[in-house]
Formats: sequence, C-alpha cells, structure tokens
Amino acid sequence: MNDRNFLTFFGLKYNPFLPDIPDEAIWSHPDTQVFFIKVDYLLQRGGFALISGEPGIGKSKTLQRLAKKLSGYSDVIAGVMKRPQSKIGDFYRELGDLFGVKLSPANRYGGFKTLRERWKDHVKTTLFHPVLLVDEAQEVPEYCLNEIRILGSDHFDSHCLLTTILCGDLRLSERFKSPELASLGSRIHSRLTLQPLDRDQMAGYLDHALQESGASHLMTDDLRLVMIKHSAGNIRVLNNMASELLDIAFSREINRLDEKLFFEAFSHDKPKQRMKT
Repeated sequence: MNDRNFLTFFGLKYNPFLPDIPDEAIWSHPDTQVFFIKVDYLLQRGGFALISGEPGIGKSKTLQRLAKKLSGYSDVIAGVMKRPQSKIGDFYRELGDLFGVKLSPANRYGGFKTLRERWKDHVKTTLFHPVLLVDEAQEVPEYCLNEIRILGSDHFDSHCLLTTILCGDLRLSERFKSPELASLGSRIHSRLTLQPLDRDQMAGYLDHALQESGASHLMTDDLRLVMIKHSAGNIRVLNNMASELLDIAFSREINRLDEKLFFEAFSHDKPKQRMKT
C-alpha cells in the first residue's frame, strides 16, 4: 500500500490511529494537567513520579507528551531509557550514554561517582535536576530500580540528585508493595493512575484525533458513537478498530466511514447452517 495515496484518498495529513503520530498532535488526557504541574516542581527538588494504568489507555503517550514538554526547557536535560529490561552492566552503560558520561563496566563504583558528580554539577549550574524517563518500567529488574534510588540519593537521603519518571502497567504499582521495593515506593511523590475513559472523554479523544489529522469529515456521527461504545474506554482498542476500518475502506474506495462498514467488518455473527433433512 502506498502511504501517500492512502492519506490523499482520505484527506489525511497522517494516520491518526497509528502509534507514530507527531508529538504536537498527542491528545491531552484530562487527568494529566495536575500531574505535569507536580513534575515541574520535581525538576527543582528531584525525586520520583509514577504513571500507571491498564494497557492501552494512554500511559506511553502521556510520557511522550511529557518528554516533548521537557524538551522545551533550555536548562533541563532528560534521558529516555530505551532498554528497561537491561541487567546492571548495560543499565550503567545506558545511563552513561544518556547523560554524557563515559563509564567503564570494570569500574562500576567509578561510574557511580561520575554520574552523581555529573548530576550535582548540573543542579548547581542550572538549579534544575536532570530527568530520567523510563517507559515499560514494570520490566526493570528489582536491583536496577534500587540502583536508581541509591544513585539519586545524597547526604543521608536528604538531597535528591535526579528526577525519575517511571511509567508502566499495574504490575509496577504492585511491585512497590514488596519488601524489596517498598523503600522506593515510599519515595514516589506524585502518582498518575490512568483509568479507562468515559464516553465523553473517548468522544473528545476521537474528535481531537480526526481534527488534528485534517479529516474531521472522515466518520459519520453514528459511527463515532458505535466505536466509542465498542472500545470500552480503551484508546488502543479504538485505534485498532479505526485503523482496520481505514484499510477496508481504502480497499473498497470508500472515503467516508459509517456504521454499516463497522458492522460488516466486526460482526461476530456467523451465518446459521441449514439443517439437513
């Protein structure tokens, strides 16, 4: 499929139902505003924040929006961990890459000291704490999570050197109840627990997605209501259905999607077989 032909056919600037939408087009979840304000406070004092929730309701996109926001602050350095499941050696290597410190795997204590000095110098120079963003944080090994806690703690735990934003599913929240991670859990200053969206919120998301991509005309009102009803408050479910509908509509040369197409695509009713006489 030629992406350009696909987008032109529907009058889209981009496909709003795929994960790689532009940063500036990400929908603002209604519950994030206060959380982002709290993160701004953490930039000045350091510490931990947590984004959690069920799969498919906007956690990673919320973290992506936060990363975009932080990139607009000239004195804030923010590193995004790419491999949360790393063991301790690769964990330190990645931290070194993120914060511009050359670390030797053979001298972990030297790396520990160098990272902390790097962070201290940044706080002293800018008055802002460096930021570590970790998506899929439920995959981070226990000893790496505790390493982050100890790395960022100074002067008998009275000073924080790092602001860490952890993002993961509900397993992550449960892990902080264990004795091994209870100390870290008690240090989480700000929590954002995303819930399935209600109908008005889903309608707001869908309207935003269509408007930002330049195709408010793409779906009939009845189809919007049907899709919201069948997505159970889950953004990913809605996006998957909408993306599949677009593929089907393109193959049939239909440039406006309606509820008839939806039921043809997703009906689970199988035709009844005739009984043999």
